[in-house]
Amino acid sequence: MTMPVKLSSRQQQVLGATVRHYIATARPVGSEALVEEFNPRVSPATIRNAMGYLEKSGLLYQPHTSAGRIPSDSGYRIYVDQIVTPSGTVARQVDQILSDQLNWEDLSIEALLREAAQILSALSGYIALITVPQASTAQLRHLQLVQLDPKRAMLIVVLDSYETQSMLMSLPQAPDQPLDAEHLDRELQILSNFLTSQLRGHTLVEIATLDWSELGREFERYAELLRTSMAELHRRSQLSVSTQILINGVAEVLRRHPEFSEVQQVQTILQLLESEPDQLWSLISDATDAELTGKRVTVRIGAENPLEPIRSCALVTATYQRGATPVGSVGMLGPTRMVYENAIAIVEATADYLSEALSQEKG
Repeated sequence: MTMPVKLSSRQQQVLGATVRHYIATARPVGSEALVEEFNPRVSPATIRNAMGYLEKSGLLYQPHTSAGRIPSDSGYRIYVDQIVTPSGTVARQVDQILSDQLNWEDLSIEALLREAAQILSALSGYIALITVPQASTAQLRHLQLVQLDPKRAMLIVVLDSYETQSMLMSLPQAPDQPLDAEHLDRELQILSNFLTSQLRGHTLVEIATLDWSELGREFERYAELLRTSMAELHRRSQLSVSTQILINGVAEVLRRHPEFSEVQQVQTILQLLESEPDQLWSLISDATDAELTGKRVTVRIGAENPLEPIRSCALVTATYQRGATPVGSVGMLGPTRMVYENAIAIVEATADYLSEALSQEKG
């Protein structure tokens, strides 16, 4: 781990101005450009000395033979950690736009998240990435037991992600007189309504570990069957963990940013986005950095990204929750020459909006 560079207030100002100029123009920044910004408060010699120190410290570098300098990954790191303040104005705009344009009454969660990704990419000009909640964190919306014949029924579970899971069950036989089809249908419907009212809002992992002996005397013969069936549904959901990522804005970001003009680089990024979602999903969903820093938003810059195709990119991520449970992540991928104060604000505001909406949604 490299030792942190200590900067004076003036050096921070010069670094911040250099980064902002480069983000705005995509051209190396010369001291004369900063003189215009600071003049007459700071002398040209002071600015040149500060830029020289920043270069020696590895925060700026001189590409090719250009007279100007551009930020290194380390320079961006200090800019993000010590200088940037996320835009409150942008955060409020994002919250308002999402509230106005997303209809939680009529659409599935996946459809809503797809629309949210489209909104984010349009607002930011970067690639928006939103992971779909996994079955293991999705909550039960509805449960139905459907009789197939006197000895078998189909257990159907609908999650709040609108994913449906089902399995065949062998029905326990009544100890005295077997029920006729009509009575069995009625009993299964009553049991379905009872279980839906009791289990709505619980995840599969919570349901799989419930004490089914509390069902009540009239349903007690179903207790063991329900316990094993729900445990099996949970096991299946764990085996088929969703790594689905909703991605929007790829064509626009490749068109707008000169960093992505090299065909080979573009191909490797597209390969990652389209063919290796599991690797990207693991990275976007990893909240380790946020936990270590205590910050809601994780920003990985350049070589800090462990995936080779995006080691020239910046990735900004935050998790969204249902109640206290993290269920998915919001991410933004773009060049390291990113407007960080806007990107951080957009990602954090979106994660907050989704968390609040999911926590308030009823089955």
